[in-house]
Amino acid sequence: MQTPDQDAVVRRLPGAGALGLLVPPGAALVPADRLADPAWTARVLEARAPRRPVDRRVLATVWWYSASSVLVTPPLAGLVAGIPLSARLADLTVALLPGEVPIAALATAGAPYPADDLRASLAAVVAAVAEAGGVRERPLWAIATDSLANRLLDLGRAAGDPAASTDRARALAEAIGAPLPVPRYEDVGGARFTRRASCCLLYELPSGSMCTSCPRRPPGERRALLERAARRW
Repeated sequence: MQTPDQDAVVRRLPGAGALGLLVPPGAALVPADRLADPAWTARVLEARAPRRPVDRRVLATVWWYSASSVLVTPPLAGLVAGIPLSARLADLTVALLPGEVPIAALATAGAPYPADDLRASLAAVVAAVAEAGGVRERPLWAIATDSLANRLLDLGRAAGDPAASTDRARALAEAIGAPLPVPRYEDVGGARFTRRASCCLLYELPSGSMCTSCPRRPPGERRALLERAARRW
């Protein structure tokens, strides 16, 4: 279940399924503009809440951490593959696994450069998540920039040229404009990683843990973990 243009992108990017460009069996499809509806988002947060009480801002932040990565993937994949895919919510469909887990997105053909549409889509969903979760918008924009940075890095690795892909990040973020921070990268042990601008708060969930690159880790500890991760590339 793909759009013709996204099919063409997938053929150019090996491992596309792991990047959220293919819908897995059993996923439910929802129009992406639902993510800009605060009432719909509030229902999703309630459905995702664990039995042990968790601060609503944590639920909202973790949801946006997953959803933002899924939303930006098709337009960024199109940019890397040279086959434009839309970043407009009206042109996107999001796949959710049981538990309301965003896993993939489908897009129709789009503008040659997605900055304006990305800004509009991110702003609409950030506003909905902020309202539904009682979260300030600025930290959600920081998560969006990390999603953008991570996806460009992943797509660059799939295309065999992570440097070329990540080189696009600054210009794209600047074209999107404030309050989106400019993505940053760091090279550790011969591998490139996103230098995070945000914390996803996953570690505040009952079954969660702190990410390897979490900015809340002491710098020395984070670098040691990244060096270990670099040996796997």
